[in-house]
Amino acid sequence: MDVNLLYWKCHGQSFFSRFKIWANLLNPSSLVTTDAEIQQVRALLGSGEKVNKEDEHEWTIALSSVHADSGSVLPLFFRPPAFLPLSLPLVVGSILPHISVKSAVFWQFLLHSYTAGFNHANRNSSSEKGKAANLNQRLLIAGTVSYAACAGALPQIFVNRLGLTNPGVQKFFRFFIPIPLSAALAFFNVYIVRGEEFETGIQVFDSNGNPIGFSKAAAKKAVMETAWSRAALFGTAIAVPNLLVAALERTRPFKKNTMLVASIRHISVALVFGLMIPLSFSLFPQLGMIKTEHVEKELQAKAVKGCLFYHRGL
Repeated sequence: MDVNLLYWKCHGQSFFSRFKIWANLLNPSSLVTTDAEIQQVRALLGSGEKVNKEDEHEWTIALSSVHADSGSVLPLFFRPPAFLPLSLPLVVGSILPHISVKSAVFWQFLLHSYTAGFNHANRNSSSEKGKAANLNQRLLIAGTVSYAACAGALPQIFVNRLGLTNPGVQKFFRFFIPIPLSAALAFFNVYIVRGEEFETGIQVFDSNGNPIGFSKAAAKKAVMETAWSRAALFGTAIAVPNLLVAALERTRPFKKNTMLVASIRHISVALVFGLMIPLSFSLFPQLGMIKTEHVEKELQAKAVKGCLFYHRGL
C-alpha cells in the first residue's frame, strides 16, 4: 500500500480529521514545490511502515502532489491545491447572466474541461500500470465535456431561443434551474470520466495493506462516492449564491444597484465554493472500506477481518 494511503488509514477515517487534513492540503503555497523536492520528500518518508504525523510539511507535499496509485507527481494544474484558484473563476463565469448562447457555452466548456481533467488526473489508476493510454477513453472524455457544456448552457438557450421576456420566468431559468443542473452535470462528469474503472476494477487491500486483487464492486463504490461529493460541491456552490441574489433582488436597494448585486454574487460564490471544497473532499474517506460480502467471490476468501480497503481517488 502506498505511503499516502497508509497516512489516510491512520489519520483520515473520521470526517473531522479528513476536513482538517484537506484544509491544510489545499493551501496553494505548496504549488511552488518543484518535482525534485517532491521526490526527495517521498524518499524521506520511506516505505511508510511508520507514519509520523509530526512530519507535517513533508506529508502536506506528498499528499497534495503525488498520486497514491502510480507514485508519480501530479500535473501542476490538477493538484488539489490548484483546484480552487483555477476553477473558481470558471464557476463565476458559468453562472453569470449571459447575453448570448455562445458565451454561456464557452464558460461551461472551460469549466467542464478543467473538472474533467482534474477528475481524470486524480482517478484510481491502479489497473493501468504498464498499460498505454486508452484512445477510446480520451474520446469519451472529449464527448463528455462537449455534452456537459451544451447541457450546462440550456437555461440560456431556453431564454434566448424561446424569447422569454417575463422576469419571473427568466429568474426561474437563470437562478433555479442551474442548481440541480450543475449538481447533475458534476456527477455525470465524474461518472463518465472514471467509467473505465467499472470495467477494469480497482486494486483492493487487506487490513494489513497487502494488495489482493482487483474489484469492480469497489470501483463502483469509489466512483459513486466521488461523483456524489462533486455533485454536493457544485450544487451547493451554485445554490447558495443564486438563492441569495434572487432574494436580494426583490429588495429596494438592490433593485437600483446592479453592481452591488454582482458583487454580492461573486463574493458569495468565492466563500461558499472555498468552504465546500474541503467539505466535499472530506465526505468520504480517501482510503475507502468495503465489506467482504460486497466484493467478488474470488476476493472474499482473501479478506481479513471481514473488510477490504481501496483508494477512492478524488
